[in-house]
Amino acid sequence: MAIMIRKIIIGILLVAAIFFVVASVFVAIYGKKIVQEQIEQNLKLKTNIGSIRLNLPIKVVINKIQLGELFKAEQISFSPDILGLVAGKIVLADLRVVQPVINLEQSAEGKLNLLELNKQGKPPAIYITSIEIQNGRFNFLDRKVTPDGLLVMLDKINITVSKVMFPPTSLNVKFKARAEILNQDAKQIGQLVSSGWVDFRPKNMDATFELKDLQVLYFEPYYGEFLSKKKLLSANLDLASTLKAKNNDLVIGVDFKLSGLVYAKDEPQQESSLPSFDLVKNTLDLFTDRKGNLDLNFTINTKLDKPEISISDLKKTILQAALNNLSNQPPQDIIEKVTDTIQQFKDFGEKMGDIFKNKQ
Repeated sequence: MAIMIRKIIIGILLVAAIFFVVASVFVAIYGKKIVQEQIEQNLKLKTNIGSIRLNLPIKVVINKIQLGELFKAEQISFSPDILGLVAGKIVLADLRVVQPVINLEQSAEGKLNLLELNKQGKPPAIYITSIEIQNGRFNFLDRKVTPDGLLVMLDKINITVSKVMFPPTSLNVKFKARAEILNQDAKQIGQLVSSGWVDFRPKNMDATFELKDLQVLYFEPYYGEFLSKKKLLSANLDLASTLKAKNNDLVIGVDFKLSGLVYAKDEPQQESSLPSFDLVKNTLDLFTDRKGNLDLNFTINTKLDKPEISISDLKKTILQAALNNLSNQPPQDIIEKVTDTIQQFKDFGEKMGDIFKNKQ
């Protein structure tokens, strides 16, 4: 009996070995061509692949893949789940992407160079149990804000996302992410860090998100004079958020710190010109402390499965946080700011009066 069992095991192993050898040869000879044709047919992008091979234990490895100018990667590897295939589902385990590069561009009209997928038939659902991105890069060129385009890069992107294996029905996902923010000269101007977990079945979450040492001045084409009526020469932003959800109720706690504010010297105003005054543009000047720092703490309540934050509610929340920040400042500083604001109103009114008198 023992001899019979041993022969059966040896036979199964022999068949498996033969199958693997045949599959490896097939993948090496025909896999590259088949994959390239399928990608080009569905994505309409010129595709190049260095090689495709099959490794033990059943892992597909794709080397040097490039999809037009949109995407490229040094290597992509994954293990197909045999039981998933038997059940009619495409399940990929241990998906690893090494040195991926994504190039996204927005035109002056606001159109992104995103893919338009072939909509013939319903694409098969793909399930990924874990994914790891190693040393990736994301390039975003925005031609909508400036004619030449503002280039923002995320470099050294490292992300791990994994599903809890037990129980098998669990939808609890853990993740870690880190990236550096670069300017067009490839110099670091900030850092992103995030980690935590999400359980999609009961809709619970516990995570953190941090934006560190962001050099705000680089993004001036976006905020313009919104932050201050005075020209900023330097400013650093640190933002730390906690995201906690229970039964789909998501609470986002935000700690917003703006520091290191340096202003350009005020230019003398022409005698005939009207003094500029905009309450919105004076917000930063009004709520910062004597050192030019702004520290806001506020909370946002929304839903995990459908997060929605209205602009009006967000403005109210931030304004309340700014008022709380102002109330914690020394009374003398508040008096000086209010006096300065009143004086700006007065100068504005007097100049308007002079203009109307001259027209009479």
